[in-house]
Amino acid sequence: MNRLGYQLLYGVCAFALAQPALAQDSGPDQATPERSASGSVSNSDIVVTALRRSERLQDVPVSVTALGSGALSQQRLQQVSDLAGSVPNLQASTVAGDGLPIFSLRGVSMSDFSFNQQGPVATYFDEVYKGSFPLLGLGMFDLERVEVLRGPQGTLYGKNTTGGAINFISKKPGHDSEAYLKLGYGNYNRYDADGAVQAGLGDKLAARIAFTFSRADGWFKNLMPGKPDGSAVRQYGIRASLLFEPNDKLDFILRLTTSLQNPIEYGVLGEPVGSLGIGNGVYETFGASSYFRTGLGRREMEADNIGRHRHRTYGASLTGNWHVTDAMTVTSVTSYDYGRLRVVDEADGTPLRVLEADLKGRGKQFSQDLRLSSDFDGPFNFIFGAYYNVENLWNETSAGFYSDIDVNGDGALTAEDCVDSGFAVSCIYRNQYKQVRKSAAVYTDMNYKLSDHLILRGGIRYTQDRGKVVGYRAQIEGPDRVPIVNTIPGDDPFNFDASTSARFKKGTVTGKVGVDFKTADNDLIYASFSRGYRANAFNAQAYFSPDELNVAKPETVNAYELGFKSQFLDRAVTFNGAAFYYDYRDQQAISVNSVTHIQTLINIPKSRIMGAEFELTVHPVQALRINVGVGILDTKIKEGTLNGTSLRANQLPNAPKLSASAGFDWDIVETGSGKLSWGVNSSFTSKQYFDLFNTERTAQKRYALVNSQLTYRFADDRYGISLWGKNIFNKYYARYSLDLSGNGFDYTHLADPRTYGVSFDAKF
Repeated sequence: MNRLGYQLLYGVCAFALAQPALAQDSGPDQATPERSASGSVSNSDIVVTALRRSERLQDVPVSVTALGSGALSQQRLQQVSDLAGSVPNLQASTVAGDGLPIFSLRGVSMSDFSFNQQGPVATYFDEVYKGSFPLLGLGMFDLERVEVLRGPQGTLYGKNTTGGAINFISKKPGHDSEAYLKLGYGNYNRYDADGAVQAGLGDKLAARIAFTFSRADGWFKNLMPGKPDGSAVRQYGIRASLLFEPNDKLDFILRLTTSLQNPIEYGVLGEPVGSLGIGNGVYETFGASSYFRTGLGRREMEADNIGRHRHRTYGASLTGNWHVTDAMTVTSVTSYDYGRLRVVDEADGTPLRVLEADLKGRGKQFSQDLRLSSDFDGPFNFIFGAYYNVENLWNETSAGFYSDIDVNGDGALTAEDCVDSGFAVSCIYRNQYKQVRKSAAVYTDMNYKLSDHLILRGGIRYTQDRGKVVGYRAQIEGPDRVPIVNTIPGDDPFNFDASTSARFKKGTVTGKVGVDFKTADNDLIYASFSRGYRANAFNAQAYFSPDELNVAKPETVNAYELGFKSQFLDRAVTFNGAAFYYDYRDQQAISVNSVTHIQTLINIPKSRIMGAEFELTVHPVQALRINVGVGILDTKIKEGTLNGTSLRANQLPNAPKLSASAGFDWDIVETGSGKLSWGVNSSFTSKQYFDLFNTERTAQKRYALVNSQLTYRFADDRYGISLWGKNIFNKYYARYSLDLSGNGFDYTHLADPRTYGVSFDAKF
């Protein structure tokens, strides 16, 4: 059980390469930029809503990347985790599967992947915050754009945005009738289908229904007879949206969503390390056993307990706008979400039951955001708002260690084997709890235009968070699931209904101040200071002692940033950049006592992050668009101890020192019959660590990826056919690796191998 709880992805891509956004809001007052068949945009202005109001991207004093629907399709970004390859300063670790990534922005991430935790890079779907894993459903379909905001967003977005925020904006219903259908087939027998239909229902109503479906065989070959291959895909999502405009002052959008992700065990590889001596010699020197990996390929395993994960979500949201005057708007966003998640993890990837986990979670949440925003012609504008969120979560986790060892040799696996081993092997450790989080906030964001060239900005937010864990109990069971002893609360070892609780209450002020300067050429130079925080957290990795059920302090980040945004040669060239420095305090991390195995959630007192980012986009002619990005990151833990080991001078995990991306979209030829376009996207990531200890054995060496798509669109633009490939050179690399040497192996989640296929789309 050594190190089971901590080892998480943390930090990352600290450079913000704001890849020239390929996005545009679909609001009725905004023109859609001209787009090539490959998904690139022309020199038209790009509009985003990163600061809760529609603004030209080059005027927003924040490091933002926006990916529009064309880029999402052209780069085949189908899972939320796929964004990491298209936003150079974004990393995604997929501990619980590709659909449940843990994001890192500029070196800020989390170090505990329990279902009850909420990461410091907040995820929003149509302005609705989705925190815990069970609520994060399948959302990457029929999107207008994705916006990635780097740096603390503590004013408009609130808690859990110390790293940044990612906004997924779906396409809005319109009164024009339209539809599209996209069908695809790829290697590993992959089938994809996406589509949407939209229609006006009179003068006041419009509706849009969208869906996505994917199914594929697994690429991780399982050589166990009768057992399925790993990393098989089966998923679908449906979204129904209804627009209601009773008059020219009011508009409402009701969205109903559901999704199901039902994959077979993702690409988990168990690599043997160390030597285990567990008393009876059954697995002695197990790490060196020739049986474990000899004769198996790098993407092959022999797993007997492999099965499907299941993740079901439901959501409803109502967004309303009341245009009180031409310059004043009241916006309300009301939502309810429900999700169920089960992950059955064959962590060792062998026919031996070295480590197997079964994680179950259910969650529901209600949220309400209400704000008043101005759009005055004068120098002063503001946003005033209030926010409330309540989340209820139930979780049960069980982990079995060497649960197939017949310790007493009686020919049966029972609770006696666990007891006879001194609770070392043939045991299953289980915990269960309910968690409730409530968050209420008031906030304001203001700006004052001193002149045509100078704007002062400031914002403040007060948030009060409350949380409680109730019904927390933990016990040790035998391999036959017979309870042996109650360990938490542990007052009566044989009372298996006994439980305990924990609580916290915290009020916090966050905010931002900044100044923007517009040059005579309309370029932007900005400087800002912002403060963000991540709320208190409960330790859900408590198994052995009531002392483990502790509450960690909030994390905070004080961020200093200086940036610029420029365009020249009639907007044919865009050059943006930023430099930043973070004072990172009280990072939450799991600490494991190597002797007692007791785990507590602690705070690492102090780290610092600094870096720079630059992006260049060149659009020399209408048919060609080139983009290049470079990021530099330097992270260091300045003060902290974990498991009795000093972390001083260590790098933050998932924080490569150098990261780069490059790509082009080229309309090769256009005739009266159609247009042929070619797009290539590549990325480079230098060496990175996956844990706070900077373990060399589990570090990922530098690697580069290349993706490409060739598209032919017919003359009327109604039909198109594409050939695509991802990871074309079949690079072998890990998305996450965890040191479980105490159990005889390293746990590694491999990224997808080379995939390719063909797709056909039609517009109606």
